Amino acid sequence: MVEQFFSLLNVLDDQLWNFIGFPLVFFLGLLVTIKARCVQVRRFPFAVRNFVRFLKTSTADAEGVHPIKAFFACVGGCIGIGNVVAICTAVQIGGPGALFWVWVTALFGMILKYSELYLGMRFRVHNPAGGYSGGPMYFLKHAFKWSWIPIAVSLLLCVYGVEIYQFRVATSSISINFGLNHLVVTFLLLGLVIYAGRGGVARVGAISSLMIPVFFVIYFVMGLWVLYQHAGAIPGVLYDVFVYAFTPHAAVGGTIGGLLVTVTQGIRRGCYTTDVGVGYASVIHSESSNTDNRRQAALAIMDIFLDTFLICTMSILLILVTGVWDKPIEASLLVQTALGMHFPHMDIFMPTFLTLLGFSTITAYFCVGLKCAEFLGPKWGRKIFYVYAVVALFLFSFVDTSEALVVMSITQVMLILFNLTGIYLLRDKVNFNLSD
Repeated sequence: MVEQFFSLLNVLDDQLWNFIGFPLVFFLGLLVTIKARCVQVRRFPFAVRNFVRFLKTSTADAEGVHPIKAFFACVGGCIGIGNVVAICTAVQIGGPGALFWVWVTALFGMILKYSELYLGMRFRVHNPAGGYSGGPMYFLKHAFKWSWIPIAVSLLLCVYGVEIYQFRVATSSISINFGLNHLVVTFLLLGLVIYAGRGGVARVGAISSLMIPVFFVIYFVMGLWVLYQHAGAIPGVLYDVFVYAFTPHAAVGGTIGGLLVTVTQGIRRGCYTTDVGVGYASVIHSESSNTDNRRQAALAIMDIFLDTFLICTMSILLILVTGVWDKPIEASLLVQTALGMHFPHMDIFMPTFLTLLGFSTITAYFCVGLKCAEFLGPKWGRKIFYVYAVVALFLFSFVDTSEALVVMSITQVMLILFNLTGIYLLRDKVNFNLSD
């Protein structure tokens, strides 16, 4: 019964992405890119300077959260297990060409996420705590005349805010590799998530600002070393990436249907790692003390650059150059296997790293879920969310990772439907003029 239920969910997931998720992300991303005159590429140097500027400034006395803490809280939700595990499933299922469509998703995702953050900042409101509240539940009120849509999006974000997939990967990875009791690991991680989430964006941002830079440097340096050792294979891998982005690959079925799998897998996993169209990022960035909507929104460009063009690309290249991508290996072990060819003790290092990364992601989502629950019910929303989160995380820590991922994927595509439609309707409200 349970297996049949999740089989139906997988079929539904494929159909939703084929006919809703993929067309919306691709065509709306193309449309907004044209409208903005490809500002995410033209003004990328501005995005870098803007990021460095925020790193050097302090706004501790202003209302809201420091812009960089908001940035790292958001990046903490993006850079995580999805960049090391989930992104590799795109290539496992769709072949090497999926990487090209991950890049396309990131390019369009930069401008879509910029728009989302800009609208979140523009339509945010002051809250009783002395800060700001914003996100799709606020800006969608100005896009649709139906009041149920912001409520529906808030409910979906409450579901999406309980990151069952990454919680499942983190608990199983640490319990299996270190021989610890699964129940003990589950309850311990649950307690840490609730503690971090209760501290809001400020606490999550503080945690992520410590963890993410360390992860980025260590992982990228290790990855560069492996790529250096396999330098001779890189030209052939890049050739495969571009060729099989447009022609069917035998590993995924040498047909047009196989090509569709390549495209949709690249786009759906690219969306999952960058949170394009989810609305999660605008909830977090709306709490920023920054009052310049353009500059805060421009952080989305750096967010996706770090997330996709560096970390996700590194993960996929690692499994491609080492040749492990088409081996019968569990997705959570692909990068671990690739790195293990050149570094010792990866069976200890990777589970620890994945747990820390998963923690930063889970807590960031949890924080957003709490905000949305509070929007739905200022008095009882948070309490109900805590109960739902504990039950869902506990139950899904015992299911297969693919079953947890399909639930997150279906929720994500429904959020994309509402949020990207809202962004399209409000596109004239977005200022794409990025200048110093």
